[in-house]
Amino acid sequence: MSPLPRLGALIALAGLAACAPAPSALPAAPMAAGSSIAVQAVPVPLNPEAPGQSAIGGFVYAGGLQLSSTETARFHGLSDLVVDARGRLTAISDEGDLIEGQLVFEDDRLAGLSDVTLRPLSGLDGQPLPNKEMSDAEGLAILANGDRLVSFERQARIWLYPASGGPPRAVPAPDADFPLNGGLEALAADPERGPDAYVAGGEESGEIWTCRITTVCTPGAKVNKGADFGLVAMRRLPGDQSAYLLRAWDPLRGNRIVLTITGTAGEVARMEMAKPLTVDNFEGVDFVPRPGGGYRIYILSDDNFSASQRTLLLAFDWTP
Repeated sequence: MSPLPRLGALIALAGLAACAPAPSALPAAPMAAGSSIAVQAVPVPLNPEAPGQSAIGGFVYAGGLQLSSTETARFHGLSDLVVDARGRLTAISDEGDLIEGQLVFEDDRLAGLSDVTLRPLSGLDGQPLPNKEMSDAEGLAILANGDRLVSFERQARIWLYPASGGPPRAVPAPDADFPLNGGLEALAADPERGPDAYVAGGEESGEIWTCRITTVCTPGAKVNKGADFGLVAMRRLPGDQSAYLLRAWDPLRGNRIVLTITGTAGEVARMEMAKPLTVDNFEGVDFVPRPGGGYRIYILSDDNFSASQRTLLLAFDWTP
């Protein structure tokens, strides 16, 4: 979820709103989550002011979509994602929903999202999470055995949802005093350290913890993110490399995004996004190995259930 802006920022933003393009409409009335929903996917360019732009440095644009659904008011607030080698997408939302679907490709470019299901995450009692204080899911990791890990903000914790189904259980989480809206945003499996290993990151602090299902989380180094940026997502890559998605926002410049990939010797690659590029409140990232080498990278934006923001899914190809 994006940081709460100060009053002055809101006033400035209101002045800019008159110049903004008309937002996409939300459903006219609340609709319950269902087991299957249709999702509309509208292609978006990398740069609306330069439609021919096809890359940001070494990151080649592989298609992007604005996603929406007229069948439910709950297809919003998507905050992290995992994509497998077959293009199967799993995402979570700020309202505590689990979204799954199949990515559609045309000529190897991202073209749609089909076979989408949306259902609520359950609590320890097996019932849907009762309120925003409990349901603010922000980070998602899937272990090698299919178990899902979900980190929550507000009431900071990490729960494990078994691949076999059934209620979740609590697993080790960082022992830290997180801000209400700046906590456990980043979560990733860490397979090189073991099948039950994972890492968690704090949005405001940029601190990283290494964890295992059977042991406590251990604090590590902080991400070099800059004062304006928050750590909103991360992924562990082979060769002891890490990818960090950083986000900043202010009313004049809007959203600014940095994707940085680091190794033991320092930064390996960096992608920066700001206007006029197609940018929004990106909070999720995943890396999928490509058959011929390199990665297909996906970034996902959280629209905060706001008609002035969008749910965007963008794809890039990157070869180290």
